[in-house]
Amino acid sequence: MAPINDEIAREFPFFRVYKDGRIEIFYKTQKVPPSTDAVTGVQSKDVTIQPEPAVSARIFLPKIQDPAQKLPVLLYLHGGAFIFESAFSPIYHNFVGRLAAEAHAIVVSVEYGLFPDRPPPACYEDSWAALKWLASHGSGDGTESWLNKYADFDRLLIGGDSGGANLSHYLAVWVGSIGQPDLKIGGVVLVHPFFGGVEEDDQMFLYICPENGGLEDRRLRPPPEDFKRLACGKMLIFFAAGDNLRGAGQLYYEDLKKSEWGGSVDVVEHGEGHVFHLYNSDCENAADLVKRFGSFINQK
Repeated sequence: MAPINDEIAREFPFFRVYKDGRIEIFYKTQKVPPSTDAVTGVQSKDVTIQPEPAVSARIFLPKIQDPAQKLPVLLYLHGGAFIFESAFSPIYHNFVGRLAAEAHAIVVSVEYGLFPDRPPPACYEDSWAALKWLASHGSGDGTESWLNKYADFDRLLIGGDSGGANLSHYLAVWVGSIGQPDLKIGGVVLVHPFFGGVEEDDQMFLYICPENGGLEDRRLRPPPEDFKRLACGKMLIFFAAGDNLRGAGQLYYEDLKKSEWGGSVDVVEHGEGHVFHLYNSDCENAADLVKRFGSFINQK
C-alpha cells in the first residue's frame, strides 16, 4: 500500500486537495428519511428519477383538503457549491417542507450529483433530467401518483438557493433554447444566487468544473443571449445584505433588466448572511422569506 501523503496541493473554501490526489470535503452532509410532519400534515417520500447516473428526489405533498384541487408544483434545487448538501439533509427537508405548507404546493427537491464523484456539469445534467421527468407527468400518466393526481402543470416553477439558484437559471435557459413543447415554466425563484464574483469561489468553481470558459464562463457570468432565452415570464430574486455573493447577484439582476428577456422581476433583500434561512430558520426574516416565496408560487 502506498504511503499517505498529507502534503496539501490546493485548498479551497469547502475542500482541500492533497498531493497524492486525495480530496477532503470539510462538510459532512447528514440525511434524514422522508416523513409526515405532525404540525403541518406535509407528507414526503423519495423517488428514483433515473438509475444511472443516479438521480433521485424527495417529493413534498401538503395536506390535501379537496382531492379535486390541483396544486402548483415547484422543482427545487439545493445549494452547497455543487460539492456538499442534499435534498435529504435536515436543513433542506425542513425548509422545503415548510415551503410546501406555506405555498400549499407540491415541491420536488432534487438529489443531483456532486463533486468529486460527479463534478459539474453533472449537476446541470441531473437537474435537467429531473425537470424532464417532472414534465412527463403533465398528461397524468407518469410514474409518480402524487404528481399525476394533484399537480397543476400550468403552474410549474423552478427555484433554488446559492448553487441551486444557478442551476435554476440554466434550466430556464435550456427550456428556452431547446424548445420543449411539454415544458411551460411559470416562474423562477433565485435565493442568494451564486454567479461568481468572489475570487476564491470563482477559482473553486473553475477547479471542480475542468471544462470551463474561465472567468467569463456562462455559468459564472451569463451572456445576454442566455437572458433572452429564459423560458419564464416572471422571476423573484432574494438577496442578503451580508452575503459575499451579493455583488455578483446584483450584476446578474442588472444584466437581466437590460436584456431582451421581457419578463418581470421582483427583488427582496434581508439584512442577513448567505442562506441564513436554512441555519436560522426560526428568525423573523426566515419566516418572511418563506412567506414571500410561497406568495410568488401562487401568483396568477
